[in-house]
Amino acid sequence: MGLSSVPLLSSDQRNDFDDVALASSWLEQRWYAVYTCANHERRAASEIEKRGVEHFFPVYRSVRRWKDRRVSLDLPLFPGYVFVRLALRDRLRVLQIPSVVRLVGFSGQPATLPDIEMEIMRSGLSQRLRAEPHPFLTVGRRVRITYGPFAGLQGVLKRRNGNLRVVVSLDLIQRSVAVDVAGEDIEPV
Repeated sequence: MGLSSVPLLSSDQRNDFDDVALASSWLEQRWYAVYTCANHERRAASEIEKRGVEHFFPVYRSVRRWKDRRVSLDLPLFPGYVFVRLALRDRLRVLQIPSVVRLVGFSGQPATLPDIEMEIMRSGLSQRLRAEPHPFLTVGRRVRITYGPFAGLQGVLKRRNGNLRVVVSLDLIQRSVAVDVAGEDIEPV
């Protein structure tokens, strides 16, 4: 059903159609990005877990040099964001957390993230593969990862120190993450 067929419905039918779509979005569990207060991602993720909401808070390991020593830290892969899977009717369980600012969306309506992309990201990052934040990229040679834990994701191909990396971007939050790949594991889009 294309957009051109929607005006053929009467106003009552369109309202019924909108009500059904709205009701299903209120009941169906989907992935949403939660925007947090600055440097409160870990605290928000902890509170979300205590409230029994499925969430995803990816981190990466970074070695920092302090005055007299080197310290290894786990930092948020997507600074300022935690991802939750919930039905919109349960959104107050998350929005009432003091560290949470809002669900990311447009015109006051939370926007969903693609389920398949979030599941691929979760499974790939759970294997502790090398991934790190990258400046948001939309332009470049587009490729699809065909093999490995990130198979199915699309991104922009980059070279770094002779290694291939794919920069995967989440358009909704304007953030990117770079993951290492082998040349035979990608194909042009």
